[in-house]
Amino acid sequence: MTDNFDYDLLVIGSGPGGYVAAIRAAQLGLKTACIESRETLGGTCLNVGCIPSKAMLHASELYHEAHSGALEKFGVKLSGAKLDLKQMHAEKLKAVKELTGGISMLFKKNKVEWIQGRGSFEDAHTVKVGDKSYTAKNILIATGSSVTPLPGVEIDNDKHVVVDSTGALELPKVPGHLVVIGGGVIGLELGSVWLRLGAKVTVVEYLDQILPGMDGDIRKDANRLFKKQGFDIRTGTKVTGCSVKGKKATLTMEPAKGGDSETLEADVVLVAIGRRPNVDGLALENSGVETNERGQIEVGHDFQTEVEGIYAIGDVTPGPMLAHKAEDEGIAAAEFIAGQQGIINHDLIPGVVYTYPEIASIGKTEEEVKDSGTEYKVGKFLFAANSRAKTNRDTDGYVKIIADAKTDRVLGAHIISSLAGTMIAQVTQAMEFGATSEDIAYTCHAHPTHSEAIKEAAMAVQGKPIHM
Repeated sequence: MTDNFDYDLLVIGSGPGGYVAAIRAAQLGLKTACIESRETLGGTCLNVGCIPSKAMLHASELYHEAHSGALEKFGVKLSGAKLDLKQMHAEKLKAVKELTGGISMLFKKNKVEWIQGRGSFEDAHTVKVGDKSYTAKNILIATGSSVTPLPGVEIDNDKHVVVDSTGALELPKVPGHLVVIGGGVIGLELGSVWLRLGAKVTVVEYLDQILPGMDGDIRKDANRLFKKQGFDIRTGTKVTGCSVKGKKATLTMEPAKGGDSETLEADVVLVAIGRRPNVDGLALENSGVETNERGQIEVGHDFQTEVEGIYAIGDVTPGPMLAHKAEDEGIAAAEFIAGQQGIINHDLIPGVVYTYPEIASIGKTEEEVKDSGTEYKVGKFLFAANSRAKTNRDTDGYVKIIADAKTDRVLGAHIISSLAGTMIAQVTQAMEFGATSEDIAYTCHAHPTHSEAIKEAAMAVQGKPIHM
């Protein structure tokens, strides 16, 4: 298929979307190469995002359990538990090394060539990396995203005072006071890590609620749970500036709707107001590909851009910036490029917040269903009434299922639970097959498990839960 080109497919970026696309394309017989500027594969997710943050979240949960006395009610008495932050970071880096190294091995196994360096277009079929140019019949842009800057707030991760998500994963000591700018997923997850390790954590959110875009009930109840854990959450607040003096930062803030200004001093400030597509440096103008007003690359159902032979997936395209979305798009795009039919349902991309408890959603929020004019029913089941959760003393949260009042098809599900990220997969698969709440309600669930709450929430849609 290569004709006069060096490759059938040249992938720019080795994040979850890019490396998966490269491997799938190679499996389908395409001569494939992947351009990556980092010294390790895996992109933001594996190197400085999803994986290291989950390592720190898990480790901080273990420390909190050992240090806080939470285990004593189970007959486990510990004394003198101490934090070894250096070792916690070392274990995080070990996990990152194992996983990024695993991708390198998969590349070799599948005969995907790794071209190390930063790529930029010379024309629609040529990408330059360093002093060398490479041609390909098809090119896939999978360059991901980076932190959105906040005007008036300069990030310097090396100084460990004003940091982004990468810097927040590498702090050499627990800050006395951490201020998180942004009440979204990243800010709450990283705030949770340092709160459990002993920091005072203040979250400053411009909107009137945290977790923008999530179901209203979930946002309200998550706010309550986080405050109970010790978060100081200030919504409806705008950060107007930040000054650094020595090892301290001073934030200037005012009400989002206008009002008197105030200051807040912090040892560390984490800027977590969102992410933006990585398109700078690609020289897209040489390829003919243009971006929309948000800097994203628009694509068709087959992920092809306006220029034939150039495709794009993941965070550089519209939609939620999620690793698993990029992965599924990478597989689908590779299959389209190979002449097959790629499949992905963008209406069913689960979202998870890896705090404690976790928060997971799939499908539509209640607000979206209401705005659409669809008649609907809601079933909710509290983990306080679930036998396994009660036995484990793990009763925070609930399962909420929204179903069409006429057809009973499940329109959305929202879960707060320690296991929410895993549990949401069941509802996602059920919705993929067009399940009704009755289908879920009459499916046998193992006892005693947290997942029984999904069954009972579905029964609640029908108006007949057993244990509530």
